[in-house]
Amino acid sequence: MRPGALVPLLAAGAALAAVACDENILDPMADRQPKENRYKESEFFSDGLSMHAPPEGTVPRERITGNPVLTTARLPDGPVQSNGEPLPRYTTTIPIPLTRKLVDLGRVRWGITCGTCHGPAGDGDSIVGRQMALRPPPSLLQRQYLERPSGYFYEVITKGFGMMASYADELTIEERWAVVAYLRALQLAQSVPASSLSPEERQRVEAGPHAPPPGSKSPAPAGEEHP
Repeated sequence: MRPGALVPLLAAGAALAAVACDENILDPMADRQPKENRYKESEFFSDGLSMHAPPEGTVPRERITGNPVLTTARLPDGPVQSNGEPLPRYTTTIPIPLTRKLVDLGRVRWGITCGTCHGPAGDGDSIVGRQMALRPPPSLLQRQYLERPSGYFYEVITKGFGMMASYADELTIEERWAVVAYLRALQLAQSVPASSLSPEERQRVEAGPHAPPPGSKSPAPAGEEHP
């Protein structure tokens, strides 16, 4: 091999070695992506400002309406933290009427979109979840998630979190809040002690989901009729 031919090979080997040592090669935004914190001075723009007004005539792609809590689940930011970012504050309530229809919609969308990983009951037990060796989906019935505000779950659905992708394209704003409402129902159903239920409510729970509603007559055996 000619001596001059070794130079490109050595350069290529050095480049491969550098790539092999880069732990964030799959996530270059982890520590190499430049960014500007809000209200901080910028060296990139000539006016030194890191925050600029949007160009005239543009609209936000996040479709923030006159009710930002509905579309973002956020309240005004809290105090600025040590990293220069303000403390996020989420709404603790669901900003649309909480009806049986909304919870039923959430149950359907949960089964299609969320339950495949988080499990039908929200406990993280699912066929798909068991195959995730790197980072299995957590049980949303743990205390730490019971204490999270409703707006936090809406934002995770909208933006994604960790290895979970954003579902903003799959779920409308109403469907996202419906999923949050159904998740709250799952958490409530599996965390409320039986002693806090009324005798009628406890009887209905013990009877199971297929029991006839209170006050209804049970069907007569075959060949018989009620008087």
